[in-house]
Amino acid sequence: MPLTILGLSGSLSHDPSAALYIDGKLVAAAEEERFIRDKHAKGRMPFEAAKFCLDFAGIRPAEVDAVAIPFAPISLMEPARWHYARRYWYAPDRALDALFNGNRRYRRYRGRILDCLAQLGFDRDRVDLVPVEHHLTHASSAYHCSGFTEKTAILGIDGKGEYATTFFGYGENGRIHKIKEFYDPDSLGGLYGALTEYLGFEMLDGEYKVMGMAPYGDANRYDFSRLARFENGELVVNTDYANVIGLRRYKEYGKGYYFSPKLIDWLGPRRVGDIADDPYIHYAASMQKLFEDLALAMLEHYLGDILRETGRLAFAGGGALNVKLNQRIIARPDVRELFVQPASGDSGTAVGAASYVSVSHGVPVEKMEHVYLGPAYTNEEVIAACARHSSKPAWQKIDQVPQRIARLLADGQPVAWFQGRMEFGPRALGGRSILGCPSVPGVADRINEQIKFRERWRPFCPSMLDSVGPQMLGSDHPAPFMTFTFPVAEGWKARVPEVVHEDGTARAQVLRREFNPRYYELMQEMEKLTGNGVVLNTSLNRRGEPMICSPTDALNMFFGSDLRFLIMEDVLVAK
Repeated sequence: MPLTILGLSGSLSHDPSAALYIDGKLVAAAEEERFIRDKHAKGRMPFEAAKFCLDFAGIRPAEVDAVAIPFAPISLMEPARWHYARRYWYAPDRALDALFNGNRRYRRYRGRILDCLAQLGFDRDRVDLVPVEHHLTHASSAYHCSGFTEKTAILGIDGKGEYATTFFGYGENGRIHKIKEFYDPDSLGGLYGALTEYLGFEMLDGEYKVMGMAPYGDANRYDFSRLARFENGELVVNTDYANVIGLRRYKEYGKGYYFSPKLIDWLGPRRVGDIADDPYIHYAASMQKLFEDLALAMLEHYLGDILRETGRLAFAGGGALNVKLNQRIIARPDVRELFVQPASGDSGTAVGAASYVSVSHGVPVEKMEHVYLGPAYTNEEVIAACARHSSKPAWQKIDQVPQRIARLLADGQPVAWFQGRMEFGPRALGGRSILGCPSVPGVADRINEQIKFRERWRPFCPSMLDSVGPQMLGSDHPAPFMTFTFPVAEGWKARVPEVVHEDGTARAQVLRREFNPRYYELMQEMEKLTGNGVVLNTSLNRRGEPMICSPTDALNMFFGSDLRFLIMEDVLVAK
């Protein structure tokens, strides 16, 4: 009998998701937000995502051997709860709760997951529900999915799981070994999130906006070293300023933030609006520099010797989506290859929990080489969605899709591109994308203003042929998931200016044909027409919305924007 493991994340937090492994093969994975159209789906259950995974694989609940969740009870005998209580002494209700009722959230998490499983048709009394510590799931999602066979350094940075915020370890012969953890409130991810709130964005959503703003500022203008330090092997965040709870929080219009009034006294009022201006661009640059410098110091302290031995690093947790940090990690002479889990945030813990349990049952999991793991739709389903839609779209079924769409792009038209299975994780990688020609002046501004309705200073990313990657990026490091930035070669900056960021870098997807043949062929056609096998690629959604899942979602988005062309499989919709 095949070993079938269902991983479920979410329940009490954000980004609920589901992932299904059958005999070590990841057959399906999806995020709840895509189905219920609620970005990050905070506090929701992964019901629709799990239902999709089971239906896609034709698996009945009774055929699932175990359900893995990325949240586990933490013993009072371990240091985590004591550390939390000591560092949050100023909020005695929280401190005492950690000591005397420290697994309350786990019990609620478990209970809600069991309720969700019952709704899916599982027998609550017979299901084998396996809790895995949150940071172990991040570690598993990175190490077990990396395909690395040698000894591998493992790094995890996020806001927090149960109590841990940072994980250092290594993987060897399929087993994960923990070296060191840091605990809440000493969280580099939490500190970045607190400054994200101060800079006017939403925590757990806007961190990449801070990263996009940082190149416009001067990191040396302000010294942020008072916010956190790494000394004698310990990270200490200054809770006079950030990672605060209770009465120490800054409040505005009844809402509490993860920073204190002392931060306002130091830096001035919290930023509001869409303008990236002085001094906030410099604050973003200073926060990004502090994050990189501390992360690299911690990496060297705990994993440097392992890296010099093996050259392999696997990285996950929300902090692993900081592509500028990843660029500096790759630049280390001792790093031969860095694998970043493409769904590094909490949605990826469904993959991590399921992979960890699969390996613990003696079934190793395959290397994660693509993220096309969600629903796909046939031409007939697309046409039926068009027929039902209230806007009565004009559509036609076309042949030679890559050639036809490449011609539209080369003529300066942005095109919504809906093909094959939906991506898992936060990056559009040619399944649910808005595309443009990166050599057409102004196309990025046009997509920002008329289609995405987002901040003008946000960069766009290139997808490119694997034959182009080494030339344009000056590196042959694998980059299938847009998890790294690279300096763009001088000759290419003028060729594809619309995908080069303010600091001369690009967050690139380098595509191999086997994983998305139609998208690859589109870029080959672009190379014939423009001389560049590159497209501008951004996610198929509007600001504040999840990425598109279904043809109906795509049509709703299309008619709510100034897009003129939408291609769904072989069906071209035009205004």
